[in-house]
Amino acid sequence: MNREKLNSAIAEFLKKKKENTAYYQDAWQERQERKVFYQSFDRAKLLQMSLEEFSQYISKLWSMVIWGNKQYIIDKLIADNGFHTLKTQLVELLYGTAPIDKRWDTFLKSVKGLGPATISELLTYTNPWEYCIFNKTTILCFSYLNISNMPKYNYQYTGTKYLEICKIAKEISNSLKAGGINDWDLLAVDYFMWDELLPLAEKKNSNTGPKKGLPPVSPSKNDAKSLHDEIKEKLVAIGELLGFESRSEVKIATGAIVDAVWEARIGNMGKAIYVFEVQIKGSTDSLILNLRKAQSNAAVQAVVAVADETQLTKILTESKGVIDEKSLRIWDAEDVLIVYDALTRAHESINKLALVPESF
Repeated sequence: MNREKLNSAIAEFLKKKKENTAYYQDAWQERQERKVFYQSFDRAKLLQMSLEEFSQYISKLWSMVIWGNKQYIIDKLIADNGFHTLKTQLVELLYGTAPIDKRWDTFLKSVKGLGPATISELLTYTNPWEYCIFNKTTILCFSYLNISNMPKYNYQYTGTKYLEICKIAKEISNSLKAGGINDWDLLAVDYFMWDELLPLAEKKNSNTGPKKGLPPVSPSKNDAKSLHDEIKEKLVAIGELLGFESRSEVKIATGAIVDAVWEARIGNMGKAIYVFEVQIKGSTDSLILNLRKAQSNAAVQAVVAVADETQLTKILTESKGVIDEKSLRIWDAEDVLIVYDALTRAHESINKLALVPESF
C-alpha cells in the first residue's frame, strides 16, 4: 500500500471535514441510520420477515440504487431462488458460525441475483468492525493506493479475496484513527474512500483509459465457465437497464437454447427479440449453430455473437453462408463489461434524483 498517498488523502479528508462540517455530519448520520436499521435484524427476525419487510430490507441497499423499479428486481430474486431459501441463506451468511470465506463462497454459489457488492454491504452493516464493502469502488480505490492483485472479473471475488480485502480495510481504518478520525470502523473506511479516494482514482483511471482484453493467459475450464456466466449475466442486466424484458438460457427455436435474449413488446402486434450467444473458449460450432437456428424465429431481429477479438474474427469467417449476415452482429466481450459498468453508474446518478416515485 502506498502510505504517502493514503496519508495525503486522510489529511485532505480531515481538512474538508473542518471546512464543511454540516455536509460531513449529515452524510455520516445517514450511514449511522443504515447501521441501526440493519442491526435491528437478527437471525430470528430475518427468518420471520414478510414479503413487504424483505422488500424494504433489500431496497434500502446502496447496491440497489441502479434500479429504478426495485420491486421488479426483488420479485425476480424471490422467483429465482424461493423466499424461504433467500432468507435461510442470508441468515447463514450474516450469522453463521463457519469462517466468513466459506460462508461467502457458499452464498454466491447458492443464491442467484445477489452479488459481492450487495452481500458485502449487508455484512458491513451487520458487523462494521469486521467486514467491509467490496465493490468496484473498493477495487478502484485500492488500485489507486497501489494495492496489487485486485479482481477484475466476478469469479475472482472469492471468499479468500474478501478476507484479504477486509484485512486491508482494517489497515486503512487504523490509519484513519491515527489521523484523528473519531468514527473509524469499516463503514467509515468506505465513506472515506467514496468521498476522498474515488475522485482521485477515477481521475487517474480516465487519464490512462480502461484496460481492455480478457485474461492474457487462456483461462482454465472452470474460470472460462465462470467468465462465460458473468458476461451472460451482464448481458441480461444491460437489457434490464435499457428497459427490455431480459432473460438468460432461453429456448428460442427447436433445439436452440441461447445464452440471453432481450425482448421488446410492440403494443398488441407482437415482439422484437434480440439474441445473444457468448463464446469464451473452445469451438465456435455450437454458437454458430444456435444463432442460425435462432434466425428461424420470425420475431428475432438480430443475433449477436459475444467473444474476444480473436474469437469474433473466427466466428465471422466460419459463419459465412451459415448465418444470414444482415442480422448478425458482433460484440467484444470486454466491451460488454465496460458498458455494464458505465450504465450502472449512469443509472445510479439518475435514480438518486428520484424523478419517478418508486410507487409509480
